[in-house]
Amino acid sequence: MTMEVDILELSDRSAKFILSNTSAAFANGIRRAALADVPTLAITEVNIYNNTSVLYDEQLGLRLALIPLTSNMKDFVPKEECNCGDFCPACQVSLTLSAEGPGIVYSRDLMSSDDMVQPADPNIPIVDLREGQKVVLEALAQMGYGSKHSRWQAGVACGYKNMPKIEFNGCDQCGACIKECPVNIIKMGATTAEISQDDIIKCTLCRLCEEICDINAINVKVDEHSFIFTIESDGSYTTKELIINAGTVVKDKAMRLAEILSDL
Repeated sequence: MTMEVDILELSDRSAKFILSNTSAAFANGIRRAALADVPTLAITEVNIYNNTSVLYDEQLGLRLALIPLTSNMKDFVPKEECNCGDFCPACQVSLTLSAEGPGIVYSRDLMSSDDMVQPADPNIPIVDLREGQKVVLEALAQMGYGSKHSRWQAGVACGYKNMPKIEFNGCDQCGACIKECPVNIIKMGATTAEISQDDIIKCTLCRLCEEICDINAINVKVDEHSFIFTIESDGSYTTKELIINAGTVVKDKAMRLAEILSDL
């Protein structure tokens, strides 16, 4: 049985696709990897040289830590996995900020030592400076995993549901299920109520149509080997890169497990 992927929607920040001919365990592995196991860059330390803004140093550090940074899983490694003695360009990137009011300081005002590492969204507000207020600092970004801290969570909304399977048998065309359906996907056909293939993915599996039918003509089931996947990225990776990286993480873990078992 060969796994299949049907793309429904795809953009830099979000994607929706159908994953078929696989198991719930694998689908959940992809979801968990996208949320917690795909490493990304985030600011972990901030050296503040001047801060006369309304925010405490700790508040500034918190806001900076939650700014998503563009990453490349092949170019950087987490500090604990790096072979350098202290820090190096493979495990740490420096970003500087020097701003004076009046005006709002945005994420685009951060100057990175690596042109490939930039704020994923240039318009994230950091602090509103009044006349004469200043912020001068250096922020250090390191690679990490979402399983350790949410600052490294590249996938911000990852979920899936089983593909619905709805059968109509002996429908008397009373129309009760049409009125009861909260997403309005049931239509009346020539001889029976029906749902088109394009609309079936909108089904929430609430089973209200099944419950309202007095003659038990509706049977709501799920395909245990097909899943509707929805995923969103924080911008550190495009959703396509995030999904591919999540698959790579699952594959690498499976290979390491196989190596361990072969040595037993």
